[in-house]
Amino acid sequence: MDLNHPLTIATTGDDILTLTAEPVTVFDDKLRALADSMLSTMLSANGVGIAATQVFSRAAMFIMASNPNERYPDAPAMSPTVVINPKILSTSAATEAGIEGCLSIPGKRLNILRHSQIEVQYQSLDGQWQQQMLHGFVARIFQHEYDHLQGITLLERINLMTPQPEVMPC
Repeated sequence: MDLNHPLTIATTGDDILTLTAEPVTVFDDKLRALADSMLSTMLSANGVGIAATQVFSRAAMFIMASNPNERYPDAPAMSPTVVINPKILSTSAATEAGIEGCLSIPGKRLNILRHSQIEVQYQSLDGQWQQQMLHGFVARIFQHEYDHLQGITLLERINLMTPQPEVMPC
């Protein structure tokens, strides 16, 4: 696999999307190359996040890079963040419904209920542990990509929600 070019994105029906990711234990140039290729792949697809499982890797890693684009014109701007071996430490009781798309489910956008705020822990590309509170759209991205590492796509997430929230007009 040439890690200097965009990678193939797994789509619904590909078994990799149903598998649980494996912890990353080696933080080396190969991992950095995968992260670079994942970022390139995500940006070329106008995404705001991408999980390693979406590019046929079992590494417990994803990238969040919220920026306004044609798919998410109101997304806040943030620098790309590589998230390795993530954990959700706590979640708010408050939840928000929002329309989400997924690079692995082309052409579909679903109304998904997510926690409004989450406290997370993860490792950076150099293996250092980070901990932070995320809220709003960035918390939504984290939860969406974290789901991918658990083998859960939007199609499974919508079935886990009871009841499905209504979208109210502004």
